[in-house]
Amino acid sequence: MQHEPSLPHLAQRFQSLVWSCLDADLTKTAVFHAERYYAVDQHNHDSRHLYATALLREGQTYSALNLVNQPSTIRCSGCLEIKAKCCTALGRHRQAREALEASMQNPAYAPSGSTSQRSAQPFPDEAAMRCRSGNMALKGNMPEKASSSFRQALALNPYLWEAFEGLCALGSIPEIDEIFPPVPLPVKRAPPEDAQGKTVPVASGAGFFTPDPANLGGGGGNLFRAWKPEQPQPFRIAGPRDSLATNDSFYPDNSFQVQRVARSQPTKLETLQPPAPSRSLSSTDEGGPNPKRQRSTARQPELAKPSTTANLNPPANPSSNSLASKSNTVLDNPVKKARARPALSFANIFSSSGRRSQPKSTVASSRTAGVGVGKSNAQPSGLPTRRSTRLLSGTSTKQAPPSKLTGRGRRRPSVNTRSRSTESEAEEDVFTVSEVAYSQSPPPATAASPRSDSPSPSTWTAAHEQAAQDEYDAELADHYVYTLTRQFARATCALAVYDCQGCLAELEQLPSVHQASSWVLAMVGRVHYEKQDFASAERAFKEVRTLEPHRLWDMEVYSTLLWHLQRTVELSFLAQELLSINPQSAQAWIAVGNLFSLQKERSQALTCFRRAAQMDPTCAYAYTLSGHESIDEDLDKAINFFQCALRADARHYNAWYGLGTCYLRMSKIRLAEYHYRKAVEIHPNNAVLLGCVGMAVERRGDRAAALALFNDAVKLAPDNALVRYRRAKILVSMRKYESAVQDLEYLRSSTPEESNVVFQLAKVYRLLGNEVKSAQTLAIARDISPKSLNKIKKLLDTVKDKRGDDKMDEG
Repeated sequence: MQHEPSLPHLAQRFQSLVWSCLDADLTKTAVFHAERYYAVDQHNHDSRHLYATALLREGQTYSALNLVNQPSTIRCSGCLEIKAKCCTALGRHRQAREALEASMQNPAYAPSGSTSQRSAQPFPDEAAMRCRSGNMALKGNMPEKASSSFRQALALNPYLWEAFEGLCALGSIPEIDEIFPPVPLPVKRAPPEDAQGKTVPVASGAGFFTPDPANLGGGGGNLFRAWKPEQPQPFRIAGPRDSLATNDSFYPDNSFQVQRVARSQPTKLETLQPPAPSRSLSSTDEGGPNPKRQRSTARQPELAKPSTTANLNPPANPSSNSLASKSNTVLDNPVKKARARPALSFANIFSSSGRRSQPKSTVASSRTAGVGVGKSNAQPSGLPTRRSTRLLSGTSTKQAPPSKLTGRGRRRPSVNTRSRSTESEAEEDVFTVSEVAYSQSPPPATAASPRSDSPSPSTWTAAHEQAAQDEYDAELADHYVYTLTRQFARATCALAVYDCQGCLAELEQLPSVHQASSWVLAMVGRVHYEKQDFASAERAFKEVRTLEPHRLWDMEVYSTLLWHLQRTVELSFLAQELLSINPQSAQAWIAVGNLFSLQKERSQALTCFRRAAQMDPTCAYAYTLSGHESIDEDLDKAINFFQCALRADARHYNAWYGLGTCYLRMSKIRLAEYHYRKAVEIHPNNAVLLGCVGMAVERRGDRAAALALFNDAVKLAPDNALVRYRRAKILVSMRKYESAVQDLEYLRSSTPEESNVVFQLAKVYRLLGNEVKSAQTLAIARDISPKSLNKIKKLLDTVKDKRGDDKMDEG
């Protein structure tokens, strides 16, 4: 990430997120976000305390104890207090007392952010409740209800990691852009003078919208507080109307229109201020050419006929006693009065000669739009015009001499004095708002809010700059957490559909501090295990064990990996450690069962796998391994175990594979092909599963389709020896000896000690008529397996170009 947020704001964001999950008993989600916080700042005791607390609440007591059980030189009283909690959970009461006594020896210790007092929610919100409901439905084998609950929870709060993982486990893979739509980087609010070159949008026929401060991080700078992906929050303007198009009739040139803009878009003062202080505010040029406007609906009493002379020649030097002449001028022409009143009322109240207009506030914009304009035409018909109304609206539409501006400036205090009277309730509302929001003197610095609109250049102080910086840092922290969660979600989705390369590509996009975390390394190990790259998977899991030696998650995969690699010593050590950490965990008993299976003690291995299933009835892998241990002795028993695994997890492709193997041994080819294909639907990138489908198709007689499946399998995993060997055999059966020789030679170079490959290669050379190479290969086979003299004699008795059988294979 290019724009890194500040650690204090990021810490505050992670703390609120983790504690909200802990209060709602979503401990798995709390551990996920707490590990992200700890990865960002591992030397901070606050992140360490929060991560340890989340692990302790999740039940990973040894991992939490390992975090806070630090040397005395770097530990604090908070670490000792959490250590006492861990020792209490483990039953080590003496060590818990010692930790508490040591913690009390430092009376000057100040609690960190994760251990200090805070306000907790008395009841979980709706998103947390729906997530917990989905978890219960998932464990209760109700996939449809679980999927619905998870989706509703994510729609309310996309940070609930348990809901997202639950959807991936169900195979109901969500769209990332629906749950986590891409958002742009936040923009720092700049002072107005920095935006002189920018263009401020003006009100036209289209609606003009302004970001709502509540949606842009109000109260902590959270961009995503009320996040609803399916219903994005629109940006609204403060006021009773959605558009300023109705102002076009009052402001032809928008010269008096003060707009409210976003923080990221500073106000352009040239657009908002009056043209020149020397010109009259009531002149015709001020408003531009007079377009066709709405006529006033209020009928005024006609006291005199319109006088052309009075309209064209206004008094040159108006004074304080010229109010009667102005009222006569307005009443002479009611049409001009209706046209001039709205614009000039705003000009007289909210502007002053020789001064720039002050920015509007939210209250002022709503009050002036609803009261100042709406009540200008609301006077009852037939009533005499009040003197105060004439003072506000009565004037000539022609340009007055410059001296008139001075007279109006002297009259302004008297106008404000009358506005504070009780003559009219509507007038009182208008002038009260104008005095607060449109004062000629700049507002004090203490009244400015970091969430308000950008002040003018004269009022932009260091406090405004600091508020803008804090707001930007808070929004940047929100963006960091949101983007990070989105990247993890993309990687988890790729792993759920077994897109191994896509998952690795997403994990490589993460920041380096997160790539070195145990959560990411465990994902890397699982990805390489699914790719059959056991060496890379072993390196990843070893690194996980180094970072988190007491981790239980994903250890069943690591124990099976050691079983495939025939690492008896490492597997024995892992099983003993897992049993010492938690003897009631399914992962520990699966590791012990794999150890007995590696030692060919199947009855004891089966007992351990059953024990694992008793510890966790939702662990499908325990049932699957029990079925694999029973497949050589009792097929019906193995089928029962595989079906139990599918009841626990319908997407457990190993159970589908085991059922296909059972039916293939029972010569039920159609059933075997069906179950193999179900496994391929779940894991389409597994070359071994494609090879098993090819075997079933070959058994039912369709060799061309079987060869196509083997070709696809080899493309997926060119280094997979079993798939190449199966393709070589089907090529021999189809009398494509040259292609079979290429596969067998490749296997011979990669696995020179495999006797089956050597015998099959000697057979193909014999069928091709190359007696010399066939004899050389047979000699090598005799050195590899001296007990196979009978098979060598049988091979020498085969006739050239005779289709061979499979009885010569050892396994």
